Amino acid sequence: MKAFRAMDSPTSPDAPTERRIRVVLSIAGSDSGGGAGIQADLKAFARCGVHGATAITAITAQNTVAVEAVEPVSPAMILAQVRAVAGDLGVDAVKIGMVGGVAAIEAVATALDELAPGVPVVLDPVMVAESGGRLLDQSAETALLRELVSRATVVTPNLIEARVLAGEGPDASPEQLARAIQGLGARAVIVTGGHRAEPSDLLVDGDRAIELVGERHPDGAAHGSGCTHSSALAAHLALGYPLEEAARAARAIAAEAVRDGLRELGAGPGPVNVLGVGRVP
Repeated sequence: MKAFRAMDSPTSPDAPTERRIRVVLSIAGSDSGGGAGIQADLKAFARCGVHGATAITAITAQNTVAVEAVEPVSPAMILAQVRAVAGDLGVDAVKIGMVGGVAAIEAVATALDELAPGVPVVLDPVMVAESGGRLLDQSAETALLRELVSRATVVTPNLIEARVLAGEGPDASPEQLARAIQGLGARAVIVTGGHRAEPSDLLVDGDRAIELVGERHPDGAAHGSGCTHSSALAAHLALGYPLEEAARAARAIAAEAVRDGLRELGAGPGPVNVLGVGRVP
């Protein structure tokens, strides 16, 4: 893990009164319905007080009911987007979501290697649909494990994704899954709580295993909750928070976004509402 300086933390008494706004880069797909993907990431970045930049990996035609079409962005264009942002704005943290095929994954790996040393990387492995269907073919899954997990500061799978990454079945505990993912090269792992019996995230960082307990909102709207969580986590790492504090903040923000979710939008599961749009105080 990157060792964050005390002065980088907004909670530190030594923090400067004025500091450059942090830039967080999302490398992910676009959701035309605005509930997940790049659109969710940008809203979460705004909620956390950082500037969001993007490298779009795919354009999707989707709404609250289904993904109707996907058009990948070329690997060369993915790399060009990252270089354009890094060369001018700088990058304080990266969030990676939907990446696509092998060539796209390799382009993202190249882009990460060109960033300044120590930039935190949050990998949200978008591998399995809510229905349980695989979103990546076997070669892409292998490339993601080989190229991106080992470059990640923290990987944030849900329970289903953790089983795929770890190559384990339903009998493995969340900690066993997280340790297996650590063994693939990830420095830390958060198994998020959306598919767990307990309403908590499990953070495994080094030898520590920490339950991050919080509320569950079953009557909320959860489309985009994983994107929101990983983006809020990346934002807090960019702001200088230590990993555990960043993870607790990200869990709370994602839970609030589900609680305030826009259930009335569309015929399917509504999007999360990280900015509190329409909420009555």
